[in-house]
Amino acid sequence: MELWNILLQIFPYAVAFTIPLLITSLGGLFSERSGVVNIGLEGLMVMGFFAAAITIQGLEDILPLGAIPLGLLAAALGGALFSLLHAFASINLNANQIISGTAINMMASALTVYLARTFTGSGNIRIRSGILRQDIPGLADIPGLGPMLFSQTYWTTWVVVILLGISWFLLYKTSFGLRLRACGEHPSSAASAGINVYAMRYMGVLISGAFAGLGGGIILVTYSGEFNGTVSGLGFLALAALIFGQWKPLGVLGATLFFGLAATVANVSQVIPQLAVIPPLLLKSFPYIVTLIALVLFSRTSRAPRAAGQPYYPGQG
Repeated sequence: MELWNILLQIFPYAVAFTIPLLITSLGGLFSERSGVVNIGLEGLMVMGFFAAAITIQGLEDILPLGAIPLGLLAAALGGALFSLLHAFASINLNANQIISGTAINMMASALTVYLARTFTGSGNIRIRSGILRQDIPGLADIPGLGPMLFSQTYWTTWVVVILLGISWFLLYKTSFGLRLRACGEHPSSAASAGINVYAMRYMGVLISGAFAGLGGGIILVTYSGEFNGTVSGLGFLALAALIFGQWKPLGVLGATLFFGLAATVANVSQVIPQLAVIPPLLLKSFPYIVTLIALVLFSRTSRAPRAAGQPYYPGQG
């Protein structure tokens, strides 16, 4: 019973932490399923983080009700546009995708902090309005599950859950998903069947940019409230969750929830008496230790898309 009470206390915070991680991992899933490795998710999150902050700060006085939705839309658009750099380098120029993604990460942090200082005079951008936690009427009263899933939740949580369902449907139940996956497995065979491999890979990278940017925007309007030029490694954790989840939407959901719960335990340990007896250093390092162990255990059995990371040359056999 005591363990259950602890879980009830921390689970809403774990969900709040998991949601930006989940949508970013889903973005990476689309990119890698198309055949383009995208380790630039961290930078794309930062770009969405910045785009949301500058948009909401500019609109929250003149358009208070629409500032947050428009800010999240700007975050997705900013991430998508910035991902075009990675798409062009990886698809058109056949650049090394790891180096291109690393460049995206480095550019995003420097560029957004520079722009923030140019526009506001400070490297930080604080917003006054954010999303309030709310109970879902009726569902929050369900014994057991109600307090965990439907009590004190952000509406962005349910937007991401819907996007998860849409992503699963797109990948496995539509011709678009079949073509996207074919380009990540056998691009030459896909091309021989009349599929434009370049176009599909561009779509995969653009979706990854939009989803990662949205993840950065969600961080701002839920538990951060201030742009500071970093998302604290969540983009890299999203990559780990993608591998742990075996490049499948439901697997990614389980992996991100696992990592989100581990990180939340570390963050709230000092305010929960039952966890305060554990050394803080051990708890702070717990999410990263768990990530490393998970990657070691599952790396030998994981199966990435066959052509992920490989450039495509038209006419290759």
